[in-house]
Amino acid sequence: MSFVDTLRLWDEAVTCVDKEDLSEALRIFLSIEEPNSKICFNMGCLHLLKEDLDAAEKAFDNSIRKDEHLAVAFFQRGIAFYKKNKYEESLGDFQRAFKALRGNQLIDYKALGLRYKLYACDVLNNMALAEAELGNWETAQENLVKALDYKIEAKLNAIDKALQSTLKQKLFKLVEFPSKVLFKPNKHYVAELEKKDYLGKAKVVASVVPADEFSGFAPLQPQVMLFVLVWMRHLKVFYLRRALEGDPHTVLFEFVPETSDELSVVPGNIVFVLQRGDDNWASVVFNDRRGLVPYNYLEPLELASKQNEVKNKVSVKAPNQKPPTRPHRKPGKCGFSFSGNVFIYLSGTSYFHK
Repeated sequence: MSFVDTLRLWDEAVTCVDKEDLSEALRIFLSIEEPNSKICFNMGCLHLLKEDLDAAEKAFDNSIRKDEHLAVAFFQRGIAFYKKNKYEESLGDFQRAFKALRGNQLIDYKALGLRYKLYACDVLNNMALAEAELGNWETAQENLVKALDYKIEAKLNAIDKALQSTLKQKLFKLVEFPSKVLFKPNKHYVAELEKKDYLGKAKVVASVVPADEFSGFAPLQPQVMLFVLVWMRHLKVFYLRRALEGDPHTVLFEFVPETSDELSVVPGNIVFVLQRGDDNWASVVFNDRRGLVPYNYLEPLELASKQNEVKNKVSVKAPNQKPPTRPHRKPGKCGFSFSGNVFIYLSGTSYFHK
């Protein structure tokens, strides 16, 4: 199944959930071939709503298998195990979800298409409840005391009540995920489902040949090809220098951009952080492109040895922490001059004038 077909079915299923037609939404999700981790997560949530715990567990298994860093999937599968009275398995999943938080107070999944924040104090609350079900009351209390370090104002009362219940060796409320909140496809991709002709038809606006009406792409002449090769080499050195100005980081989680300022990355990519803002967004360079990525999706990478190797091969200046500034360009026009020759590119037609 193509990416476009998957995207269209994904969007249709989410629309059905918004209309309270859960059965039709689940049917559409199940018809998708090779669903990604987010779609598998959505199916697990719908199975939980229908109280089909075995199917929910299987769907969350598939989601975690496709993305082992998806903390919210561990959290949801832990809830499914708890409702099946599998308290040891439930405790294990809550512990994995807490580990995936990597010491952060929360994970905001808005950037990935899920309007939900997974709080560390909620995960610790459920860990304590699973320990209490297993009769480990002291460990349950320790988890709740630890939750106080990660608490936010809105969660304070719930944690205090749970802590008081453990002192009396009484069970307390499980923190559940709102199962009708699903991962949605990128709205920009959905908007582009219909085919559009962005280029239009090329039109000759200037030519050195009288009465020239050709509106295609003519083969490059030898001297033009030489210029292109030289220019590409300069571009390669330029981007190499710009990349070395940042700090190398490894991408831990997939990030799907929602604006033109953001950058798409997947786990395992190596990006160079140029600047980290106070709002936890980082300006990075990846594949000769610059954009914004959440900093908590990245992990610093020691790359000193590789930088030394590159410096020995390419003559560049020592890297610094100051991000490069973008050159001022006038959109729609591009001209180069060298050795008395001018290369002109106008509306899809290329010419070389000497």
